[in-house]
This record gives sequence, C-alpha cells and structure tokens, in this order.
Amino acid sequence: MTSTTSTSTTSTPSAPAIEVEALTKVYGGLPAVDGLSFTVRPGAVTGFLGPNGAGKTTTIRMLLGLAEPTAGRALIGGRTYREHRRPATVVGSSLEPGFHPGRSGMDHLRSFAAPCGVGAARCRELVALVGLEGAEHRRVGGYSMGMRQRLGLATALLGDPPVIVLDEPANGLDPQGIVWLRHLLRQFAAEGRTVLVSSHALREVQHTVDDVVIVARGRLVHASSLASLADLAAVATYVSSPDGAALGRLVAHQAWRVAPHESGLLVHDVAAAQVGDAAFAAGVPLHRLEPRDVDLEEVFLRLTSPTSAPSATAPHPAAVR
Repeated sequence: MTSTTSTSTTSTPSAPAIEVEALTKVYGGLPAVDGLSFTVRPGAVTGFLGPNGAGKTTTIRMLLGLAEPTAGRALIGGRTYREHRRPATVVGSSLEPGFHPGRSGMDHLRSFAAPCGVGAARCRELVALVGLEGAEHRRVGGYSMGMRQRLGLATALLGDPPVIVLDEPANGLDPQGIVWLRHLLRQFAAEGRTVLVSSHALREVQHTVDDVVIVARGRLVHASSLASLADLAAVATYVSSPDGAALGRLVAHQAWRVAPHESGLLVHDVAAAQVGDAAFAAGVPLHRLEPRDVDLEEVFLRLTSPTSAPSATAPHPAAVR
C-alpha cells in the first residue's frame, strides 16, 4: 500500500471548523433534520454517526451546498459553502461521487483538477496516495466499489483542502484498505485538518475518531469526545433463574434497569456480586450470574434506539470543540 508520506499535502494549523446551527430540513411536512447543532474541531477526526435515515446525508448535503436548509445554517470557516470563492480548496468531500463509466480514473481526476487550480502532477500524486497506481488508466466502469471509494477520496483531496467531509468512506474497502484509510485520516488530523466522517455503525470508526456526534431521527442525541462516550459504557450483569417470576419481583423491588437478553436479563449498572447478594438474600435461585462489559456499540445502539427519545440535555456542541 502506498505510503501517505509521499504526498506534498501541507500542514494547515488554521483549518476552519465546521459549525451547524439549528439546522432544519423539512420534506413533505416531515423534518429530516430537526434543529441540529454541533461543531467539528480542527486537528481531530469526528465521527458523524446515526442509523440509516437519521439525517446524516441530508445534513452533509446542506453543509456542501447541495440542499437548501428550511431553517438554520451550516458553516465552514464561518461561511456557507456557496460563499467560498473556491470551495474545493476549502472543503473536500466524497459525497455521491459521480463517475463516468467510460472515463479512466486519471481522466476523472483531470476533469476536476482545473476548478481546484491544480494540474496533472497533483493528479498523479493523489493516484499514488490512494493506492490506484496501475489502475488509473483503466475505465472506472471496471473498478470495484473499493477502488471507486479511493478515487472519490482522491477527488476530494485535489484542492488540498483543510476540511475533509467523507460519507461512509470505508464502504467497499477490504480489511487492509480500512487500516490504510484509518492511518490516512489520522495523518490528516495530525496536520491540523478538520475531518468529518459519517457512518451508520460506531464499530466501523471507533478506532479512527477522536470525537463523536450522534444523531437519531434528525436530532442530536449525543456529542462528546470518544473517551467521554466510553464513560457511558457502564458495567452490566447477565442473570437467569429457573423461577422467572421470583427474579422479576426481585428486579422490581431493587428498581434495577434491565433488558431481556438470551434466556435471562441484562441488569445495567449493577455489578455481578451485588446482583448475587440480593438474589441470595431474597431466596431467588440463579442458573447464571455473569459480569458483562457493555461495549461502545451497545451504547450507540441504546442512544439511537427508536424507544429512546432524543435528549433535550444532550451535551452542548461546544463539547466537541
């Protein structure tokens, strides 16, 4: 895989941040994005997370000037996308990349190079950076999905932008490609760039991102550093009993927060020893009593669950500054 150090990409310590303020988009009377506010800081990779249909792509489209907000605004460096004189040199994106199947990868890059003020040398440099050497003169119609993802990333980087916005960039990449992408995004952040990466699954990006912005049903449900999100991954205990009714009474008496799991219950925020002591004292027989670690993906699923209303007390957008 091509080393990222071969690129002439320069450090951009003054990279502008992304700011989304009370952003709303209504389609047919229904809000796809509903009063969404958050910021993305320079020098970090921020995961923009939520299930399919949460409003991520609609938000990014408004950020990139592809859709008009019903209310609110989305800013890059204090300006909307359309207010930038040469936006491709400010923000690079891989949202909905359009590839002519009859063109070669190199021809595609050259067609986007002129608006960015760059020439063939930059195109060749990016072909090497994204690992398409040897395939750049082949028709894009014969590219795999992973190769198209790499070409889309190269297109986003043509103008050497300080802000990078990528929509599900790992789709189609093999495990080696995912590791390569992770290192590349980390390098961009180390250079001081502002990196926003959308995904429908935290597991895909949790080894890459520094911060998370989580949305569900068009609204913010959580914004913080990844480390702060990890603090929500509290202890849990799996318990099962041959006397389900007695176990149910114990749970109600203790006011434990539980969820059905396998053939028993998952007791949240209570250590196994405490559950065992309470069951022994109440005379409730147990078949299984096991401590369980709640991983970040479970926290993400809990935050975005249809039964979990978006919180009015979600961390302020400044939490990810």
